[in-house]
Amino acid sequence: MSEKIKNVTIGFLLLHALWFFGHFFVDARLIPSPLVVYGQMDGTFWRNMQLPILHSLWRLVLAMSISLGIGLVFGVLLSGKKTVGKILNPFLYFIYPIPKMAFLPVVIISLGLGNGTIVTMIVLIIVFQMMINVRDGVNNIPVENYQTLLVLGANRWQLFKDVTLPAALSQILSSTRVALGTATAILFITEDSGNIYGVGRFIFNAHSRIDFVNVYTGIVVLSLMAFFLFLLLDVIERRFMKWHQ
Repeated sequence: MSEKIKNVTIGFLLLHALWFFGHFFVDARLIPSPLVVYGQMDGTFWRNMQLPILHSLWRLVLAMSISLGIGLVFGVLLSGKKTVGKILNPFLYFIYPIPKMAFLPVVIISLGLGNGTIVTMIVLIIVFQMMINVRDGVNNIPVENYQTLLVLGANRWQLFKDVTLPAALSQILSSTRVALGTATAILFITEDSGNIYGVGRFIFNAHSRIDFVNVYTGIVVLSLMAFFLFLLLDVIERRFMKWHQ
């Protein structure tokens, strides 16, 4: 735990050192000082940001939950030499490299401008990488891990609950961390569509007014959202993977 705090502190200091460097040596108009940005984030700012944060956080958590559920189910089905896997793996191999953002106009026409489009695009982009990571995690479980429970007459649910899920949990959490960074980026991009509340929308509005201080305050808020979700994944890891500590 202390090592993680140390790494977070060093990362924070390095990031702000680069920020100050950009402010003084690149263009102070485009890169305002961190002191000015943080000075803008007073009590009134946070009160006004409550609704955008809640809307963005809800979209992000919902999309991540849907993707994790689908990725877990299909990742298990794709593993091993199951018939379903033999059918779906070629399809997954073909569709994974397709740039999913290209479907944004189709999704907008189908679902309109709003939450449905945002959540769908996040799911569409991250769910396949989660499937692949879950599949690979399950495939890496030694067959011997199942033998004892099979001898005792365990059913498929018991095998999944007591062997597959615990053994693959590390891969699942790693995949979720990677997907979270991608999902946050897609959230930012798609929140520019429609007249909706959201941190991404706040940033785009500030940019349209050439208000770079508020652009950076929005970036800080979006980063904090993702950071705290990362911390939540660390809590889950400590709770359910004590053998990794």
